[in-house]
Amino acid sequence: MNLFAIFSEALGALRQNRLRTGLTMLGMIIGVAAVVLMLSIGQGARTKITETIAAMGSNLFIVVPGATSSGGFSFGSGSVRTLTINDAYSIADLASVSATAPVTSGTVQLNYAAKNWSTIITGTTPDYFIVGNWKMESGTIFTDSDIRSAARVVVLGAITAKNLFGEEDPVGKTIRITNRPFLVVGVLMAKGQSLTGRDQDDNIFIPITTSERQITGNPFPGSIRYMLVQGKSAEDMDIAEIEITQLLRQRHRIGKGKENDFTVRNLTAIADVATDAAKIMSIVLGAIASVSLLVGGIGIMNIMLVSVTERTREIGIRMAIGANQRAILTQFLLEAMMICIMGGLLGLLIGISGAWVISQVADMLIVITLGMVGLAFLFASAVGIFFGFYPAKKAASLKPVDALRYE
Repeated sequence: MNLFAIFSEALGALRQNRLRTGLTMLGMIIGVAAVVLMLSIGQGARTKITETIAAMGSNLFIVVPGATSSGGFSFGSGSVRTLTINDAYSIADLASVSATAPVTSGTVQLNYAAKNWSTIITGTTPDYFIVGNWKMESGTIFTDSDIRSAARVVVLGAITAKNLFGEEDPVGKTIRITNRPFLVVGVLMAKGQSLTGRDQDDNIFIPITTSERQITGNPFPGSIRYMLVQGKSAEDMDIAEIEITQLLRQRHRIGKGKENDFTVRNLTAIADVATDAAKIMSIVLGAIASVSLLVGGIGIMNIMLVSVTERTREIGIRMAIGANQRAILTQFLLEAMMICIMGGLLGLLIGISGAWVISQVADMLIVITLGMVGLAFLFASAVGIFFGFYPAKKAASLKPVDALRYE
């Protein structure tokens, strides 16, 4: 008997028991849909984190004030400004460092025409936009000359520009920051949320000297809230951290054995941890969903065993008229595989549709790849072969005489 004839026999057997076939397929449909849905959610989370890390910049450190003490009193981390602009400039000269960006920040009220908006203001230097991998939507950033002259120029984040100007081009316009006029020189491209969940686009940027002297004020002139430092390469990150620490200890005159009054954090390492966590989550979600496929496979095996029992006399007749064990084995194996493949296709359709619905309703990033679809489909086929083999083998092992006598 050729393969086409065996395939026709298998298809006919499935058609004769449509309800049973449909219920058997249901487990596979649910399993494949769950795998596609869970993997797409996990892949979406990984993609989102990857995009956020790429937007954040590469080879980054953040240096923040640490704990310190004075007159017998201890102050918590960040409570005293122990870092200065000159610290940042000195770190920029290290061989393992490509750029640094000192930062001061606060909250201000903006006005343009009849519109107003409250947002975060960041005082910094031009290197901030290089270190942070910012791209311009229009205009340009402020310059070192603006830093030296404490010029009243401002770069707007995408959200801030939209809320103040709508569809109007902000570049060249004047806004008021705490009732002081500032010229808009540029608008940044949107970045989205940071790893901490903060909207990076609801922000404005001005020269750090302008911020200190005219906007946020500073009880400790020259001090900063934190600084971003970019290493020259990923391989030099450990060396850069050591050099930054040694330089700051020297500049702050911290004696041997005393604690640092600053903290150096490797943002790249933090980002790697977040990526690994998302990868583990994706694997766990896929593993949980795969249990549904295994349950569906067990269901297929049970139904196929029942089918072999019910069709024992039919198997005996086919063997008596010339069908060999290989033909019987192939037919029952094809039946199991067809149930899995058809269920897998329906499961793929439901899983992809469900992922799209979730992305629209929950506003989540859902990523479905061809590899993911192929994996789910191949897994479904493998389940059919694995769980269908035993019933098929049992059918093929029947002796014609015993099968014909079966009632």
